[in-house]
Amino acid sequence: MKVRILGCSGGIGGRHLRTTSILVDNDILIDAGTGVADLSIAELAQIDHVFLTHSHLDHIASLPLLIDTVGDMRNRPLTVHATDATIEIMRAHIFNWAIWPDFCEIPNPTKPFMRYENLAMGETVDLEGRRITALPANHTVPAVGYQLDSGTASLAFSGDTGPCPELWAAVNKIDNLRHLIIETAFSNRERRLAMTSKHLCPSMLVEELAYLQRDVEIYITHLKPGQIELTMQEIEDGVGELRPRMLQNNQVFEL
Repeated sequence: MKVRILGCSGGIGGRHLRTTSILVDNDILIDAGTGVADLSIAELAQIDHVFLTHSHLDHIASLPLLIDTVGDMRNRPLTVHATDATIEIMRAHIFNWAIWPDFCEIPNPTKPFMRYENLAMGETVDLEGRRITALPANHTVPAVGYQLDSGTASLAFSGDTGPCPELWAAVNKIDNLRHLIIETAFSNRERRLAMTSKHLCPSMLVEELAYLQRDVEIYITHLKPGQIELTMQEIEDGVGELRPRMLQNNQVFEL
């Protein structure tokens, strides 16, 4: 399993800031933020599955345009995996004919360009031996994280989350866990905002990582532009012994 980071920023701007999206091999996306737009049309057409952590714009921004761009080049629908709550939000507020066409009905309901597949918390989807499992998260809208398991090794991705004991209970059960990608959206000076918006700041990250019982490589995602250096320094000062690193665009993990 090859995992490539298409976007990992908490905002946009410049050549290297792309919002959350992860490409698994050539055919699976975890979230569909602005990083997806850097793929070629041929690469976009190969994507068969999109797993959404939640419905916020920075995680779904490229999905409507992806389907519009390559829907007629494909011989089967793009499958969007998400919780019932996220699917209902997408139906009501994105693919509603007012913001964007409903591609579950285009070109016709029997052969659409897109289809939804409900994913329950803790459920695992097996795609040719690649196992993707929904993990708990705590955000302002219904949200999940994901475990990506090749059979040999796993990567856990928190998605957007505030403090979440249930996440750590699930992560600590992953015997072959090799990498952990966890968000830290704000610096410590904005701890109150982090709490209100159900994100993490470095001091909160320290509290959360105290629950971690696995020896893993830790990568930080969703850093806000303009606060990157400050936030990473605060993380280093707080949990330096764990040596967390900043996730990078186009970083590749082999599982």
